[in-house]
Amino acid sequence: MSRCRPMEKRNVSIIQGGDMLRLTRFRTTDRILFVICLMYLVTYIDRVNISTAAPAMQAELGLSNFELGLAFSAFAYPYALFQILGGRLGDRLGPHKTLIICGIVWSTATVMIGFAQGAISLIVARVLLGMGEGSAFPTATRALSNWMPAEKRGFAQGITHAFARFGNAMTPPLIAFLILALSWRHAFIISGLISFVWVAVWWLYFRDDPRNHKGITPQELENLPDPKIVGERKTLPWGPLLRRMLPVTITDFCYGWTLWMFLNWIPSYFLHQHQLELKKSAIFAAGVFLAGVVGDLAGGWFSDGILRRTGNTTLARTSVIILGFLGAFVCMLPVMFSTDLVIVAISLSAAFFFAELIVAPIWATPMDIAPQYSGTASGFMNFGFGLAGMISPVVFGLIIDLTGRWDLPFSISLALLLVGAGTALLIRPDRPFTEQATEKEREPDLEQSLAAAISDMK
Repeated sequence: MSRCRPMEKRNVSIIQGGDMLRLTRFRTTDRILFVICLMYLVTYIDRVNISTAAPAMQAELGLSNFELGLAFSAFAYPYALFQILGGRLGDRLGPHKTLIICGIVWSTATVMIGFAQGAISLIVARVLLGMGEGSAFPTATRALSNWMPAEKRGFAQGITHAFARFGNAMTPPLIAFLILALSWRHAFIISGLISFVWVAVWWLYFRDDPRNHKGITPQELENLPDPKIVGERKTLPWGPLLRRMLPVTITDFCYGWTLWMFLNWIPSYFLHQHQLELKKSAIFAAGVFLAGVVGDLAGGWFSDGILRRTGNTTLARTSVIILGFLGAFVCMLPVMFSTDLVIVAISLSAAFFFAELIVAPIWATPMDIAPQYSGTASGFMNFGFGLAGMISPVVFGLIIDLTGRWDLPFSISLALLLVGAGTALLIRPDRPFTEQATEKEREPDLEQSLAAAISDMK
């Protein structure tokens, strides 16, 4: 066993196992990744806790399914807007300051939901929550582009989103327990306080530039991005970058429609469609979301593995994305035709597994295309996800109110899964974004940018 040199700053734990000693090193880059993973965990708890609390909230506040759908989607409007604004803010201010601000906002909003007195106050708190969380993931992507080498980007995005799905999985039983033990109001207050703890950890430990972190080693720095990219603060070429990212945005919209459906309505689906009590519906929902945890990890592992073996970035990202869309489509079909609880639960779990294969490669794509603008580029991409969140929950709730059927909204998701598989073919992460805006260039407006992007896609 090799000795650790005194000047190297490493955490070392020695574990006795039979006659063998195992040496485990936790590098600073690993710890940074873990802190970011925790952010994904707590943000998703704060985002989806309302779906488990919805029946109790509806009973106390007198909300219809349509009003509840509005509360669900109220999060998504500012969330979509702040994907772009927050991503740009993360590029300008740096991830450290930006996520401190965001964390304070979303933590406060979560606590506020616990004091809601009706539909209006609930919607206001959800809007504030969307503002806080809207900037979080693009800014985290910017942080990862500073702290992760290219060949680990898929893994990094996979494991961070796996923590998000673990948050999905643990939220139904956790919130159900808090509701039964205390109340739905206490469940939101406790969730918000946990998020405040994460903000404190981020403030104390993270640094924008790895070279400014006291725990970093020379060996780690050798594999990290060039400091010029880490510290770059260029004038943003909005129009060209928007056109470059539009196919990714459309693909993310198609993925987001299905994800929002799962996040907001699956606990209520088991509760109402299959007449399960709160505890059992929470357990079934948790099982579905746990399948997503595996899917996130597998997607990152597959994508990075293909990249290492072939060196083909397009193959590594888009092939896994397309597999995810088509696999989810096939697995979701039984939900439309079967009323057997076991078959439906297995089908939804398998569909969610395949859908989550998409996450790691699609989030690695902005870092592949535009590392110096990765915050804004991922904001453009995830705007599609936020846009789906505006529409999907309301449409789902409205269809249920009008028809009384819980299976019909799944048909829209099936169609968009096929559309997403098609648009994924237009993503070219092997072509880095290099076009620079100059003072003499006149940037096209949004309508012109969209028209040009559609023309390029044709």
